[in-house]
Amino acid sequence: MATNTLEYPNEHSQAASLGRQILTQIQCELLLTMRRGENVLVTLVVPVLLLIFFTSLNVVPSVNGSAINFLLPGILAVAIMAAGMVNLGIATAYERYYGVLKRLGSSPLSRSGLIMAKVISILILETIQVLLLVGVAIILYGWKPVGSPLLVLLTIVLGTVTFASLGLAMAGALRAEMTLAGANALFLLFLLIGGGILPLSHLPVPLAMVSQWLPAAALTQALQATMSRGGSVPLMQLIELAVWAIVILCVAMRTFKWE
Repeated sequence: MATNTLEYPNEHSQAASLGRQILTQIQCELLLTMRRGENVLVTLVVPVLLLIFFTSLNVVPSVNGSAINFLLPGILAVAIMAAGMVNLGIATAYERYYGVLKRLGSSPLSRSGLIMAKVISILILETIQVLLLVGVAIILYGWKPVGSPLLVLLTIVLGTVTFASLGLAMAGALRAEMTLAGANALFLLFLLIGGGILPLSHLPVPLAMVSQWLPAAALTQALQATMSRGGSVPLMQLIELAVWAIVILCVAMRTFKWE
């Protein structure tokens, strides 16, 4: 009994130490992101410009009498992909290239702790994205919040874990130049066939069938359902997104290299 009593404080101390390390790393990640102007442009400004641009074209479907009801969930999905896969993936790849990760590897912070810190920092950044996009939709287009806030939050978290893990998986296994090219190529692909701007029904049938099983379409469709009036719970899309999140996160943790 005495041995067990002594182990509990030790385990608690280790957990508290890990928590402090992750919190410190989150603060560093957010500070570095704000210092990189191109990251701010991609993660905050570009999604807003896309929302305004495509709304002004009047070429997207109208949902409940307004195009903004279709576009806002899709642009939110695009913003999540940009923040996690593109922004985080490329930034981490160059941190590895310049030896920043190698120095972090010699610190007490574990590989899984670093990945957790990076994913959480992206979640915090996306809070600003969501507030900004929703604010623009309300002020410029009179959008009114509908749907289930809890399901929207769950979808955003699952989408963030999925695409942040995808970016980290590329950054930890590929060269920086390959990550740069791969992240941008995937982003363009998901932008075109993810269903956020161009409905999947507008795609050729074989391509639409493939798109249904990709994480971009699952994220977009889940957001569209949870942010619509009277929409059903997108159970299949949420399950699909959760599976993608678990699989890609496990891959990222197993393949991530410090140098």
